[in-house]
Amino acid sequence: MIKKLVLLLFIVIGLTTSAQTAQELVNKGVEYYEVGDYTNALKYFQQAAEQGNAKAQYNLGVCYENGQGVPQSYTEAVKWYRKAAEQGLAQAQYNLGFCYKNGQGVAQNYTEAVKWYRKAAEQGVAQAQCNLGFCYKNGQGVAQNYTEAVKWYRKAAEQGLAHAQYNLGLCYSNGQGVPQNYTEAVKWYRKAAEQGYAQAQSNLGGCYYNGQGVPQSYTEAVKWYRKAAEQGDALAQYNLGGCYYVGQGVAQNYTEAVKWIKKAAKQGDALAIEALKQLGEQ
Repeated sequence: MIKKLVLLLFIVIGLTTSAQTAQELVNKGVEYYEVGDYTNALKYFQQAAEQGNAKAQYNLGVCYENGQGVPQSYTEAVKWYRKAAEQGLAQAQYNLGFCYKNGQGVAQNYTEAVKWYRKAAEQGVAQAQCNLGFCYKNGQGVAQNYTEAVKWYRKAAEQGLAHAQYNLGLCYSNGQGVPQNYTEAVKWYRKAAEQGYAQAQSNLGGCYYNGQGVPQSYTEAVKWYRKAAEQGDALAQYNLGGCYYVGQGVAQNYTEAVKWIKKAAKQGDALAIEALKQLGEQ
């Protein structure tokens, strides 16, 4: 995922001359960055970063992570993210946590990932909240705790983050950290699905197919399976193929059924592979 810059303008009475100069350098660097002149952008970010400007340090980290104007280096990215993170810059804290989570530029360390995710999450960074929820759900860097997972998923979901909305829906579907509630699951799946999140679309289709949290509707199930299937979701492709095979929510069509089941099988979906064997369509 390409990290993006965030221009932060400071308007504080009584700024020192050096601080004003640093911010001017950041602003100039952003101007170059936005037109794709990464070499000059890097030059200005470097000067401001060396003056201790947190936003410049973060931006410099982004350039190193993406290899923009400089050879790609996770080690250098981590170095600059850390400097900005230690000054309290939330996005840098999130990025540093992400590096620890994935072992990019540092040894993989879930405990450190959680530490930095939490700092960013407490400042309201939605992706950090979602990732912190994931760590609690899976017991990575913290003791597994579904209640805490739901807490952080919800914070991110309420900010509109599709991935968090999907995860919160999944918790309601499975009764993890909250009482099982298909109506709530559908609510959150739908929010994510309407943003184009494929897994949420697939699960929403499943809710319509089984009448969980919504009146059963094969037509709606096919609608949402198709949206997810067209994005490459293997389970949705398999389910859409099944709907075509038996004629549920769509006219029965063996050719379309095999087409979608084959797409799922090519992705290694075990159910689809077995279905093709049964149909003699390997």
